[in-house]
Amino acid sequence: MSIALVLSLIFSPLAAMMAFLITYDDYRRHFPERGRALRAGFEAAALTFAVFLLLSVGAILLMERMAKW
Repeated sequence: MSIALVLSLIFSPLAAMMAFLITYDDYRRHFPERGRALRAGFEAAALTFAVFLLLSVGAILLMERMAKW
């Protein structure tokens, strides 16, 4: 479990960073206010981080449970 958890802790922030960059760039092009673009970027990053981390941990737990069968 430790290697899978380490991998999920590496790739979840990476996914969040990419979501932030994509969302920030898109909002920056369409809306001139920097604050609005930053907020949207951080919201997308937080949601992406949470989803990726929860899915990773869930997959790890599921694989461990299935390995015991």
